[in-house]
Amino acid sequence: MNQQVEKIKWQIFSLIVLEFFIIVIYGFIFKANVIFPLVIVILEGVIVYYLINIFRNELNNFNHSVKEYLGKRYRDIFLYGEVGIVMYNDNYVITFMSDLFTDRNIDRVGKKILSWLPEVDDLISGRSESARISLDEHLYEVTRKDDEACLLFKDITSEHFYENAYKNEQLVIGLFNLDNYEESTMYEDELEVSNINSALRTPVVEYAKSFGIMLKRMNNFRYLAVLNEQIYQQLVEDKFSIMARIRKEASKLDVPITLSMSFARGSSNIIELDETSVQLLDLAQSRGGDQVVTKKIGEDVKYFGGSSEALEKRSRVRVRVMANTIRELIQKSSNVIICGHKMADFDCIGAAIGVSRLVECYHKQVCIIEKTGGVEEKLKECLEKNKEALKDRVLFVSENEALNQLRDTTLVIMVDHHSLSQSNGQQVLERANRIAIIDHHRRSADLNVQPMLVYIESAASSTSELVSEFIPYVSNRLDISEVEATIMLAGMTVDTNYFRQRTGTRTYDAASSLRKLGANPIMVDEYLKDTYEEMQIKNLIMSSANIYRDGIAICAVDNKIISRSLIAQGADRMLTIKNIHAAFVIAKTDEDYTSISARSDGTINVQIIMEKMQGGGHLTGAALQRKNSNVQMLKEELSKEIDNYLKERENESNIEK
Repeated sequence: MNQQVEKIKWQIFSLIVLEFFIIVIYGFIFKANVIFPLVIVILEGVIVYYLINIFRNELNNFNHSVKEYLGKRYRDIFLYGEVGIVMYNDNYVITFMSDLFTDRNIDRVGKKILSWLPEVDDLISGRSESARISLDEHLYEVTRKDDEACLLFKDITSEHFYENAYKNEQLVIGLFNLDNYEESTMYEDELEVSNINSALRTPVVEYAKSFGIMLKRMNNFRYLAVLNEQIYQQLVEDKFSIMARIRKEASKLDVPITLSMSFARGSSNIIELDETSVQLLDLAQSRGGDQVVTKKIGEDVKYFGGSSEALEKRSRVRVRVMANTIRELIQKSSNVIICGHKMADFDCIGAAIGVSRLVECYHKQVCIIEKTGGVEEKLKECLEKNKEALKDRVLFVSENEALNQLRDTTLVIMVDHHSLSQSNGQQVLERANRIAIIDHHRRSADLNVQPMLVYIESAASSTSELVSEFIPYVSNRLDISEVEATIMLAGMTVDTNYFRQRTGTRTYDAASSLRKLGANPIMVDEYLKDTYEEMQIKNLIMSSANIYRDGIAICAVDNKIISRSLIAQGADRMLTIKNIHAAFVIAKTDEDYTSISARSDGTINVQIIMEKMQGGGHLTGAALQRKNSNVQMLKEELSKEIDNYLKERENESNIEK
């Protein structure tokens, strides 16, 4: 700073000397009397000299006071710690910069601090406690003492470098799995298997090698991957393009093989990473495969991909094993409580009734929680109509009544759901020691319960289908009435949109077994018929539809409360329109909640879009509920997620090409 003062001083004196000579030359040329002007110039020089000395003394006193405030050895200490100080006045003009900046040729004294560093605006205003700023290849962490016009700059360049190096070198454990490999190669000859291996396994190995991943084959279809965080981030940026390539090559070979991957990160405990990666791969498989599931220890699970519908992979052997396991759990229990999801539908209650009849075979007391959590309108009418036929065979109770029956040896069976927050028996589940799950929805990351048995088959059309498959493996004493079989068939009918979606050979086999038990399809149609008021609401939904883009329709119904079942039916109805591949219906379902029901013909993966908005479901059917929101807010958010989904799908298509 003193150097700058000296520089300014000599510039001023140079001007005074120049002024002196100009006056002398003027007097010489024009023979004029210039004594008085010369005296003025000399006095001017004396005054300037005097003022500059005063300013220099004041500056030295200021710097001396700063040194006294910080200590006599502040310079060495602050330079050693690479700490800089910037002071500013009430007008945010910099008045002082410490020696760290002088040594680094940074001088902004007299400049406004926010013009130089706009990043510190939040820091100065108190909206944040610190800021990171990069200056001339150095990174500083800037802090401010409360109520003081002083900023402290700490050089953290080295710490940042080593911090990034540590993060980048953290261990990541992964698993690569070729889905459906065993089923696809089981009956193929040796040459065909060799072709499959060459077309599908070789690209996986080459892909891993190109990124520097250590890959070890565990069996014919699964690999162990060892990599670091830096490589993992490169895979994320690459959008795991190997999945699209495997999908494309499998399509050429006409085999239903896809690639699933799992990655566990964020821990130095190798055993924990290994166990987590196995759990994540199981989660990917239960969600239908063809996706990447990752988790950083201590954070939520993330999903990538999942653009293919789940294939039927459950075998008769697996069904028999599950039936026998459930039978053993029932036999070792004192009683059974069955809970469904809130706003129970035909599939939920149909599956619950089927399980209750199975329990009755083993002479165990059983009840179904139905009087808590709500029931869809059509189902409520059906149960009321068949009240007499069901009252001596099925015991419907409230959650409080079920709590009175809960004991340490009670088995609680969750049907058609596996989320604690969605259950109509949440308190029962929180207190239960023995829990089993039977569901057909894609599995979420956190069950929030500790089940003894998990039977989640996302390829199944409905939970009623899964329960129906147990029938051949249960005692001949199984007694399902025509009404009960009809309700189960109604559940399958609703969940398959009248057998138009999510139907495989197993679906028709299950429907056939229910038909043999007396299920009446005419009564199913009668139960599912719309009332005049319901038809009006569906017409309202249709009239609010707008084609957003690429065959995707958004129906936003404002200022009217519509039941969840009706917005789902409205979305189903939209799919009957030509060239509509996906439909999203948004409406208020009560005073507090706004919901979206999403349906697709399989061209658009509505599950991915809904999961991005904290919802969930299947590839062809998904939904969400949002508290304290409104229709327009959800519509705007949905539009953005659709755009992101289509952009990512376009990128995948480019990769496949």
